[in-house]
Amino acid sequence: MAKFVIAGRADCPYYAKTELLADYLQENLPDFRVHKITQHPEVWEDWLKDVCEKNKWSHKNSPIIWRELLDRGGKGLLLGGYNEFLEHAQLYYNVTSSMTTELMKVIAQENLGTHMEKEQEEEALKTCVNSLQVWITSASAPACYNLIPILTSGEVFGMQTEISITLFDNKQAEEHLKSLVMETQDLVSPVLRSISICTKVEEAFRQAQVIVVLDDTTDKEVFTLEDCLRHRVPLSRLYGYLIEKNADESVRVIVGGKTFVNLKTVLLMRYAPRIAHNIIAVALGVEGEAKAVLARKLKTTPSYIKDVIIWGNISGNNYVDLRKTKVYRYESAIWGPLHYSRPLLDLIFDSEWVKREFVATLKNLTATGRQFGGILAAHSIATTLKYWYHGSPPGEIVSLGILSEGQFGIPEGIVFSMPVKFENGTWVVLTDLKDIEISEQIMTRMTSDLIQEKLVALGDKIHFQPCQSEHKDLVPDEEKDLMTSDTADLQNLSPQTTFEKPQLEFLNDFESKTVEP
Repeated sequence: MAKFVIAGRADCPYYAKTELLADYLQENLPDFRVHKITQHPEVWEDWLKDVCEKNKWSHKNSPIIWRELLDRGGKGLLLGGYNEFLEHAQLYYNVTSSMTTELMKVIAQENLGTHMEKEQEEEALKTCVNSLQVWITSASAPACYNLIPILTSGEVFGMQTEISITLFDNKQAEEHLKSLVMETQDLVSPVLRSISICTKVEEAFRQAQVIVVLDDTTDKEVFTLEDCLRHRVPLSRLYGYLIEKNADESVRVIVGGKTFVNLKTVLLMRYAPRIAHNIIAVALGVEGEAKAVLARKLKTTPSYIKDVIIWGNISGNNYVDLRKTKVYRYESAIWGPLHYSRPLLDLIFDSEWVKREFVATLKNLTATGRQFGGILAAHSIATTLKYWYHGSPPGEIVSLGILSEGQFGIPEGIVFSMPVKFENGTWVVLTDLKDIEISEQIMTRMTSDLIQEKLVALGDKIHFQPCQSEHKDLVPDEEKDLMTSDTADLQNLSPQTTFEKPQLEFLNDFESKTVEP
């Protein structure tokens, strides 16, 4: 029995003519069988290259035809392309094709349409039994290495939810990503359906239901703050376009990292307006740093400290509010059950430490990037995702970077960290909290930098002018219980504020092929 495999580009006229001739032979010859394979034009060359490398063939055009020799226990025998198949049919079966060129083109377009419809049906079928599609950008970053074990543990989405992870980065990171895939598979996680890599821009975020945006890899120094801000725009524009084009309609996007977190988030919202309501910025990393510093001062456990509020710029000028902060299970003369708590400011008698050393410690941690490494970044992202899907602990205040709608007197149109609670798959801003008013001076200091970051990044302002103020002026007498923190010196760029040259070339190559949304 002769069994042939005919593979070709879905819109190839020569494949159309070969297919019709093969169908005729199969219908009229009892011992002739054919198996047909079509590939989308965008993936045809890569598919053909893989097939030829696997079988050690040399063939460059569409279609490709080979004869299967399974009955002889051997691999496929390459016949060739369109011309070779027509010669074979003429020689062995005395059959040829009289299809005109115009008809070949018509059938080729019909084949392409049928192929695309089939792909859509397959994707729709997959969604019925599909796993949760999780994409991680800049997957070569250290935070990704620490995030994967948490996601695959079942703690974030639940043990009943299978997940498929796609690691997205540029071509230079491919070997690193392959190693990461192998390590992840070694975990043998019961909730991990699959893990794969993606380095092709046009395929990014396909069917994504969760997207984690990490800090970009860096190897080229940027010498001015303004350039650093503007360099955030191309990648955000690219991601926004791809998310709108490829991601699931209900996709949730979570932005983390050390630098310009608020800016990256608001730019993504600008370039992906359809899902802007589902884009958030992670503030729990700063929260965690603050709780750890306070716990060391009180000689207690950081997890016993609750309701620290982070206001403003997550990776810049922010305001750490301790007025609602509570401490549980604190060993002192006053003791109570596990649910008993005491106000933190009643336990720290050294107000100068709160206003000076505590502020300076947090400023140094964030400005240098120290301690906000891969572990903390990954845990903060995973915890925020867990709250988003399953709700935050009842009664607990969570800090989250979201688009301001004028709450607490914050100007609209900027991403600002503020107190929220998660419930029913979304978040609710805690506007009913009492005694958390922020002075006009402090609010101006925080919002001014965020507004300027956005204006400079979009080219509406040339120079960035940080709002200057002294720490002694940040805590007036009537607000001594309020701790503030300048957590980044935006005038002194550190090695964090750099942008990778290969990444820029990667974006430029893509932008030359697409139209800005």
